[in-house]
Amino acid sequence: MKRLLLISLTFISLSAFGQNDFKTQTQAIVVEGKLLYKSEMASWYGTDLFLENHKDRTNVGGYFSYTIDEISKCVFFSKTDKPKVIGTISFDSSFSTKSAKIDLTERCFTNSENDLYTIRKIALEKLNSDTLFKRYNNTDLNLIPLASDNEKKVYVLTGPKQNGVVIFGNDYLLTFDNNNSLSSTKRLHKNIIPIRFGDKQKEGKEVEATIHSHLPETGDFITATDICTLMLYEKFTKWKRHNVVSKKYLNIWDCETNELNVIPMETIQKINNDQKNKRKQNE
Repeated sequence: MKRLLLISLTFISLSAFGQNDFKTQTQAIVVEGKLLYKSEMASWYGTDLFLENHKDRTNVGGYFSYTIDEISKCVFFSKTDKPKVIGTISFDSSFSTKSAKIDLTERCFTNSENDLYTIRKIALEKLNSDTLFKRYNNTDLNLIPLASDNEKKVYVLTGPKQNGVVIFGNDYLLTFDNNNSLSSTKRLHKNIIPIRFGDKQKEGKEVEATIHSHLPETGDFITATDICTLMLYEKFTKWKRHNVVSKKYLNIWDCETNELNVIPMETIQKINNDQKNKRKQNE
């Protein structure tokens, strides 16, 4: 594994090859991962601002977030049979709490918000009734609804309750039809992958790159949930890159530029073999 990591760092210049060759397949994953990140950022900071300004917590039924035209909103709804919006926290791309707009006006859902509320509610009911969903100590399951003209879905991510750990895996995808009926439920990673970062940083041993692998059922490429998780925590971990290894590809996520590069494993193997031959010739 260390050898593979060394190869990925040494031959980072080959990233352009991977990017061009797999751009069509991976571009949608990156876009969706960044959309999930914006939703979670709005939820993180929106919750704090809402609770600071809305004192009656007994009537809060829940929340969800979404992004339109670079404005991310965290919407809180009432705990009633026919919920209404009781708070909207809006952020620009900086997610600065100082420039966030707080609106505690009670109103009805917009049509798109009603879709997000509906599929989130169905996903939550499924999560609480289906044994497919696993729960682990010191973690929370977070629901992120997404809706567009072409598709509606809810991602479920596992978030840590303790500091100094990043969690990949134990994530799920629920897809819905145009009538907001549940079409399919899929577990993305088959296991949970916690990576600690706090302890080593305290010791002065800063880790620049980390890695996890994908089983065939997870897919060849980094997932949107992986990207979301990395973007949420990279500012705390100080990682420079994270590698996702599948049978066919090495996915390299640059935590400083938030860009993805993909290199086929056969290319890495060829490079490795060329290096071996060169060393033999120089002996």
